[in-house]
Amino acid sequence: MKIHEYQGKELLGRYGIKVPEGSACFTAEQAEAAARSIVAKTGISTVVVKAQIHAGGRGKGGGVRVVRGGPAEVRRVAPRS
Repeated sequence: MKIHEYQGKELLGRYGIKVPEGSACFTAEQAEAAARSIVAKTGISTVVVKAQIHAGGRGKGGGVRVVRGGPAEVRRVAPRS
């Protein structure tokens, strides 16, 4: 069975297993809003934008981006991840 990371986190969360804050987003606008929410909840301004694909090496291929520039930077980076 292949599932995306966000689906695995939802499944683990249902059973009380702690998982990092996160949100599945399908547009850059959703990613920006999610980043604002995560920063507000955690107080941590660095967020990670990850492409959800069924393939290995997404980090090497640019599918994982560490964003330190806040939610507006997330909006800029999200379409390219």
